[in-house]
Amino acid sequence: MPCRVRRDGANAEEDSSISMSSNTDVSLSSYDEGQGSKFIRKAKEAPFVPIGMAGFGAIVAYGLYKLKNRGNTKMSLHLIHMRVAAQGFVVAAMTLGMGYSMYKEYWVKPKP
Repeated sequence: MPCRVRRDGANAEEDSSISMSSNTDVSLSSYDEGQGSKFIRKAKEAPFVPIGMAGFGAIVAYGLYKLKNRGNTKMSLHLIHMRVAAQGFVVAAMTLGMGYSMYKEYWVKPKP
């Protein structure tokens, strides 16, 4: 095993002052907030994300409700329609969110 040498010439293995820091009481503000407050903060930053999540959940719930009385429609076709509807809603929410953030960034932001 090679011997590590400090700048002052002493061996690092012989010096007990060199040790890894085990300070675990360092806390960052992002780790201190709870899940609810983090979700609220993120929703204020990007309001269309929770709208997309809620729409996705609503379409999935509607699809499950309509699954019982889908009539003559095949199961695979019903599931494909529900998947396309849910994905379309999420893509629309993402597009609107991007437009909203561009609007805030380029039109509403005051000129320096």
